[in-house]
Amino acid sequence: METALRSRRPRERKQEREESFHSSFQHHAPPGQRPNELARRFERRVPYKGQSRVSTKSSRSGLGGHSRFYFTREPGASRSLQQHSNRARSMSEKKSSQRFHSLNSEQVEVLHQVLSEVVPIHGRGNFPTLELRPRDIIIAVRARLQKQGITVRDVRLNGSTASHVLVRDNGTSYKDLDIIFGVELPSQEEFQVIKESVLGCLLDCLPIGVNRERISSATMKEAYVQKMVKVFNEHDRWSLISLSNNSGKNLELKFVSALRRQFEFSVDSFQIILDRLLDPSQASDSVPAVEVLAESMYGDFEAAMDHLRYRLIATRNPEEIRGGGLLKYSNLLVRDYRPASETQIKTLERYMCSRFFIDFPDVQEQQRKILSYLKNHFIGEERSKYQYLMTLRRVIDDSTVCLMGHERRQTLNMITVLALKVLGEQNIIPNTDHVTCFYQPAPYLAEHTAPYLAEPSYCSYYIPQGGSTLLYQPYPLHLHPQTGLV
Repeated sequence: METALRSRRPRERKQEREESFHSSFQHHAPPGQRPNELARRFERRVPYKGQSRVSTKSSRSGLGGHSRFYFTREPGASRSLQQHSNRARSMSEKKSSQRFHSLNSEQVEVLHQVLSEVVPIHGRGNFPTLELRPRDIIIAVRARLQKQGITVRDVRLNGSTASHVLVRDNGTSYKDLDIIFGVELPSQEEFQVIKESVLGCLLDCLPIGVNRERISSATMKEAYVQKMVKVFNEHDRWSLISLSNNSGKNLELKFVSALRRQFEFSVDSFQIILDRLLDPSQASDSVPAVEVLAESMYGDFEAAMDHLRYRLIATRNPEEIRGGGLLKYSNLLVRDYRPASETQIKTLERYMCSRFFIDFPDVQEQQRKILSYLKNHFIGEERSKYQYLMTLRRVIDDSTVCLMGHERRQTLNMITVLALKVLGEQNIIPNTDHVTCFYQPAPYLAEHTAPYLAEPSYCSYYIPQGGSTLLYQPYPLHLHPQTGLV
């Protein structure tokens, strides 16, 4: 009897607690729902000791008019969140401040000279050469885009020209003049508006007396545009219009809405914001006294400047770069740049080579890309081409891990042949201190019956040099399959 009473008492106390709990939520029950159901739903959500408090708020605007539950935090937790938010904000501001730097008066003067220098845009066929100043064409294109309803956030100078402005003696000569227009491109229709705007500005620059009404945009494109690129996908939205210049100093106008990767190495990651120098009311002959900002897309402006001053090679995630940055990396090595970290460079080289062969898997594609790079980046530097090709060959030979053996040999032999062609075009004779040549008569002499020509000859030169072997025959050329030319 006593045992039954003891067992009944806990059940009665539990039932009383539930009844009092249910009765406290009578006013929260929406129409058509019993209070007990709502209380049972909420019973599982009552926090334990030490957890966040729970408050309820009735609302019939939700699904089915159910009650909404709002979790509130303890005052200490709120303060902790606020402190964390403040620290994150201060770190973000510090990181942002590290990306920007104000140009000094000397750098602003160099920038003004670059924008005021006349750049010829050579026309094909009978079309005349247009003598344009970058400053004028930038102002004209920006005004025309804004008139067509395209938002222009800012205009920037990018690449090797920006590096030249910041450090004039940096070991690299700037060729192309890269101008970036920050624009909004919600759809692909804006690309056509951009192309028509640029070609319209070129049409306005034609000499007086030319009947402009009879010249279409397609004609202007054929006459003055060297290259046009359009990219519109999930991560990248941009277009490029490169204007022709026979000396290789192309004026490249790039219109960027989104670009996932904006630099290859830290030394070419600089962008100079030009908007304060592009006021049409300012006198173009004098250097304006305005503050001009430069940004390093590498992230740390001072670190990137040190790399540029001391000719150091540094980058991040080269596998994100089209071509892996391999051709640019070899170019920097030729110009006496050295890796900023000797321990990391081997890993970076493997990533560069892997991405290069992913983007250009075929030997013919690789050859076209290398020849195009030589054409655009070694104008007036013919004697550096051979050194560049052999440096590129060494990097591929040392760091390629993603190719089959025969694919790797094909690429190395292709680069070797290009290097030999460069030597032949320049009439350069290699160092012959340790070279031995063996000459055999031409094949047609084998037809004679002279005893000393009883065996057939192959008209070849055998040149052992160091540990490598080169067999040279005028037509065709045969190379040692293992080592090629070193």
